[in-house]
Amino acid sequence: MGVRLLVLTVLSVALMVVDARFALLKPVRSQMSLVLMQTYWITDLPERLFQGVSSQFGSRTELVAENEKLKTENLLLQGRMQKLAALTEQNVRLRELLNSSALVNEKVEVAELIGMDPNPFTHRIIINKGERDGVVLGQPVLDARGLMGQVVELMPYTSRVLLLTDTTHSIPVQVNRNGLRAIASGTGNPERLELRHVADTADIKEGDLLVSSGLGQRFPAGYPVATVKEVIHDSGQPFAIVRAVPTAALNRSRYLLLVFSDNRTPEERANDAAQAQEAEDQQNGTAPIVPATVPKPAFVGPPAPAPATSPAPAAPVATPAKPAAHNARPAKPTAAPATTPQRGD
Repeated sequence: MGVRLLVLTVLSVALMVVDARFALLKPVRSQMSLVLMQTYWITDLPERLFQGVSSQFGSRTELVAENEKLKTENLLLQGRMQKLAALTEQNVRLRELLNSSALVNEKVEVAELIGMDPNPFTHRIIINKGERDGVVLGQPVLDARGLMGQVVELMPYTSRVLLLTDTTHSIPVQVNRNGLRAIASGTGNPERLELRHVADTADIKEGDLLVSSGLGQRFPAGYPVATVKEVIHDSGQPFAIVRAVPTAALNRSRYLLLVFSDNRTPEERANDAAQAQEAEDQQNGTAPIVPATVPKPAFVGPPAPAPATSPAPAAPVATPAKPAAHNARPAKPTAAPATTPQRGD
């Protein structure tokens, strides 16, 4: 029995070393995830059943009150959506006028958290979307409040997400108030981020909202990341100590969003925006007006310089003065006929 235990221990240690140093066991882990997916579903089944039963036995009063509350919130959100739709449309028009790329909302897909990494020194979660669902490495993940992390490992039907608070994770951010750029790094604490190498004289204060700057080409710009909680200035140090609290509910969110960023180049986005604008103008019946007004200055301009160039040959008109010299030559023959009559006499 002791020999078996020793053999199994050595084998386990060898597998852990091989898995940590090499990628030989990655296909095996990918296939085992198919089996573990069923285990996750079975372990989550009691909670699903409990939620289903509790929802069936909810009191009518609570349901009516919740319905009224949802109606009120829905009405408020619809009003905000109308305003946001108008602002988005106006922003797109202004960007087109400035020959800039049109602002297009990223495509998102809802995912569900189905597991967490048991290692207390790493902050990773498992979601129920994988390679078969179009997920890619490095894909941003967020919840209803802000950014949560990025995909670091892919499996056919599941993925591992590295959270912002992991000690190995950093993200470029900027202060929403003044645009100050910095790097937010994880501390291992799910309720804290730190801003590295912020000058002691930098304009940053408690309560500032930190948003993703998009400079790392990994996270889209403009999403909330954290809120500054504490700024410590030390006159003897060149950098200030800045601590922030993540806006996302890293320990409580169950449903997440996978962001599919637009991989088109700025030229492709500008061309697509121009084509969309042209198609919209044709649908509105305003397309013929553009060619009627734009080409006219282009064709009226060239005929104007043509008369200016035609008088230029008028200068060579002075050349007929030379033929005047040719006309002077017949004066000599006129003297010759004067002698012929003399011979006739």
